[in-house]
Amino acid sequence: MSGPQEQSAASNKKFIGIHFVGCNTYVRLYPNAERTHFEGRCTKCGKTVKVRIGKEGLNERFFQAPCMVNRNDAFY
Repeated sequence: MSGPQEQSAASNKKFIGIHFVGCNTYVRLYPNAERTHFEGRCTKCGKTVKVRIGKEGLNERFFQAPCMVNRNDAFY
C-alpha cells in the first residue's frame, strides 16, 4: 500500500490523456526529460505521439489520435 506522500506525488505528475481511436486504447502521455513534449505510444499497434508543450497552452487534458490504419496489421 502506498503512503500519503507517494499518492500526493503521483497526483501532481503532469500528463495528458490520449484515446487511440483505431485500436480503442487509452494512454497517459508524460513530459519527456527536457519537458518540451508529452510523448507516448499506442499499447496495441505502437503508433507514437509527440505533443509539443508551449507557452500558449490549452485547457484540454484529453485528446484523440488516429492509429493503425489497417486493423489486419494488429499484433494481439
